[in-house]
Amino acid sequence: MHKLILPLVTAALLASTAWAMAAGELTYVVNNESAKYDPGTTAETFAAPIIGNTFEGLVRFDKAGEIVPALAEKWEVSEDGLTYTFHLRDAKWSDGKPVVAGDFVYAWTRVLDPATGAMNSAMLYPIVGAEEHYNAAGKGDISVSAPDDKTLTFTLKARVPYMMQLLTYTTFFPVREDVVAADPEGWTRNPATFIGTGPFRVTQFNAGESVVFEKNPNYYDAAAVSLDKLTFRLIPDPATALAAMEAGDIDGIEAVPAPEIPRLSVESDAFMVVPALGTTYAFFNPAQKPLDDVRVRKALSMAIDREEIVEFVLQSADIPAMGVVPPGMIVDGQEFTEGRDTFGLAPTAEVEGAKALLAEAGYPDGKGFPDTVFVTYSSPPIEKLLEAIQQMWKKNLNIDVKIQASEWQVFYPEVQKVQYQIAQMGWGADYPHPMTFLDNFVTGSPNNLAGWSNAEYDADVAAAKATGDEAESLKDMRAAEAIVMNEHIILPEYHRNNYMMMSPKVTGFWRSTLNVPYFRDATIAE
Repeated sequence: MHKLILPLVTAALLASTAWAMAAGELTYVVNNESAKYDPGTTAETFAAPIIGNTFEGLVRFDKAGEIVPALAEKWEVSEDGLTYTFHLRDAKWSDGKPVVAGDFVYAWTRVLDPATGAMNSAMLYPIVGAEEHYNAAGKGDISVSAPDDKTLTFTLKARVPYMMQLLTYTTFFPVREDVVAADPEGWTRNPATFIGTGPFRVTQFNAGESVVFEKNPNYYDAAAVSLDKLTFRLIPDPATALAAMEAGDIDGIEAVPAPEIPRLSVESDAFMVVPALGTTYAFFNPAQKPLDDVRVRKALSMAIDREEIVEFVLQSADIPAMGVVPPGMIVDGQEFTEGRDTFGLAPTAEVEGAKALLAEAGYPDGKGFPDTVFVTYSSPPIEKLLEAIQQMWKKNLNIDVKIQASEWQVFYPEVQKVQYQIAQMGWGADYPHPMTFLDNFVTGSPNNLAGWSNAEYDADVAAAKATGDEAESLKDMRAAEAIVMNEHIILPEYHRNNYMMMSPKVTGFWRSTLNVPYFRDATIAE
């Protein structure tokens, strides 16, 4: 049993219990602040709580993980599985203007303009003409049209079995042309212009402190929304957030400090374990010495003890990772990870093998190993994880690796430029299919943060997408994962669960396996 040590918490942080638990008002703590809340262009997990509660697309997931209507009330798919036709309901934007099919056409075309800088443009590539449009710098015809204000239709190049799941992701959400055009860079930072289609609308962006929402009276299902006010309070340190939670000053926290998981799992009826389709890993930069040698990359990966990381550092029920794709992805009725190769890795450290590889690369017993920096974003749990890995490398390989932490808004742009040696990252699924992970390593993907390129890998991913045979697609995707893992472009650490808390007085709240907390149906008992 672990003793809880409450840190000092400022009076400003701890608002009164009466305010936090007032009927119709809920306060939820997030640990990180996103740099971008544009649904069409962002790929940041930290933006998901805000976008997921202020925007909806054609369809959405319900609590059971089923696809249900959202802005579209019904749809048809042609017999060949290529043409989709959606019929919009009478929905409005949060400022009261009608949602029309043309809003989707504009939003999707915008994503396919390279000048926009959208991180997930490739998610639209299954649509006829989309990839060509992107490669032609936003020119050319795309098979997306709005025959009238209530009808949206598009045609795919080949059948995509997971197309409906794709449509739940923010890249496919509509945005308003008049709003975006008036302030392309700042519209998502101003409550007056952050116009959405979801159950809530933002009333305050308080940088470094909070985001405040109110119920969106123009939401198509506003009668189902009981919360009048929702506040996401930024508290970077999970221990400080837990102190506020246990004092009764807030209603929920998105993350629990690892050392407190055993205690809270026994003592607290607010504690929740939420399965997450996510993998935490670091990128190796193969263009930077000494990471330009695959033997070095493999040695570094072999030298860490993933079981020790999960059990003693994270103190969690997470799963040691030896691949990119996490468990829980089903294709053709099969678990993707079942029978997967270990790629020379093991749950515990393979010290002798790692030493031999490092010596073969020219660094016997770590001698002559170049100065190496492991960069990360500022986060106490992640920094603790990296310190453990740092110690394992020192103990098992006799090398010294420096850790450098900076705020996300500083860290992430540098990683996007591939200006690092080793960078802590990871990926949470955008949709429940292995391709959400594998697409990131395709040549030229904005999320290929190692700048890695492999023609065989690209071909396997393309083949997996092109076939209508799920068994063949599964085979191609497994082959693709094997390539990126045998190249050791990433240092896989663990497949994660989310450990959080929500007051038992709150019902109807749920957090998806895609890491989005949903407050649409949340209510607070008197």
